Amino acid sequence: MLSYIYYYIVFPGFLFLATAGMAVSWLDRKITARLQWRVGPPVLQPFYDLRKLFIKESFTPAGGSRLLFTLAPLVSIISIVVVSDIVILTFLNTKISFVGDLIVVLYFFTAIPFASILGASASNNAFASLGASREMKSILSYELPLVLAILVPVVKAGSISLGRIVEVQGVSGSFARNLSGFLALVIAMLCLQAKMGLAPFDLSEAETELAAGTLIEYSGPLLALWKLSKMMLFVAAPVFIAVMFWGGGPKPLIFLKYGAFVIFFIILKNVNPRVRIDQSIRFFWGKISVAAVLALLLAVIGL
Repeated sequence: MLSYIYYYIVFPGFLFLATAGMAVSWLDRKITARLQWRVGPPVLQPFYDLRKLFIKESFTPAGGSRLLFTLAPLVSIISIVVVSDIVILTFLNTKISFVGDLIVVLYFFTAIPFASILGASASNNAFASLGASREMKSILSYELPLVLAILVPVVKAGSISLGRIVEVQGVSGSFARNLSGFLALVIAMLCLQAKMGLAPFDLSEAETELAAGTLIEYSGPLLALWKLSKMMLFVAAPVFIAVMFWGGGPKPLIFLKYGAFVIFFIILKNVNPRVRIDQSIRFFWGKISVAAVLALLLAVIGL
């Protein structure tokens, strides 16, 4: 029992994700600043920002659902913690894996944007409703190619167990070395860019259009929880695709692989303007879905 509490609270649970998420958030802001010829914030700036929000008062909008509005960021954080626990612990020790744990991970990954939709809908705000509408359309667009891309390592490993996927890569090498695996990896990275709400797919918040969209009514500690949730997701999502597609080789190299994914996400965010919602849907339902089907077919025939 104590070990489970440790896993969920300390490592690789909440405290680990919160600390790593703030570090990655600082790295994101620092690289962004350098790309724009600015100095950037000090290393503890994400912590200062969260502390400032936690000491402020939270306001609940009138006319909305107080319970859903309050629970939404907590659901998001809990979902990210569960994903991190399953993925990281399975990568460290494949013996604890169980059949279907990959389905559980995908389920909780899907719960994260749904929590954002529920929170925005509960706020009874027009801009938040527009943000929720965009979030729903985004989920419908990127989830299909993401699942198809994840099926590539499933086909190659012959199992829906994360442990088996890690073991196969440990013996035969990373799936990203093959044509189908590399193509699926690129597709998964683009889909996760949208799932994390990073530009050019930051449609549900879009400060210049929707005045923060889904988060417009959040303030104080509740807003801090949402921002912390996004920081934590920036840790869990890249680790997931690193384990799924690039999990071969010595395990300590996972840190370098994770860093490569993070830098890719940050650069992609900074060199692309925000797309319209119709452009995003056409992109994921069109080219990306076709490429995902092709990657799956290549995996089936062994390429």
